[in-house]
Amino acid sequence: MSGHPKIGQDVKELEWVLRRISTLIKQKGREILQDFPITLPQFIALQWLKEEGEMTIGALSEKMYLANSTTTDLVDRMEKAGLVQRERSLTDRRVVHIRLLDKGKMLIDEVIRHRQEYLAKVMESFSPEERDQLKALLNLLYREMEEGN
Repeated sequence: MSGHPKIGQDVKELEWVLRRISTLIKQKGREILQDFPITLPQFIALQWLKEEGEMTIGALSEKMYLANSTTTDLVDRMEKAGLVQRERSLTDRRVVHIRLLDKGKMLIDEVIRHRQEYLAKVMESFSPEERDQLKALLNLLYREMEEGN
């Protein structure tokens, strides 16, 4: 790593703590999901559908870094559970969109609410200013990463 030695050490520490935070969030997320009738891949798929709206199998596969066949199986199970619905495109009958149903939306909202409650409890000792700073800096980091830096 080039540049100032202090920056290199800061980056090492930041990368380490971000990895640890990510691991803890994933672990807690899995614990929370145990109380719900969905798997982790279903949760991720439902989140994408909630954020993006209707998606094709191909688009959802891309977002989840899964093969189309794996995503098709996942959607089959979610459709049987009444969480999503397949709809053929009116303009191109070969294209099938996956749409989040009310049951799926309510379920994903409930899981996310539990995740947010966990985070709120973790951050109880943070001042409003510390929460604002953390939010601003994490958003800045996300934007820089999203732009491909």
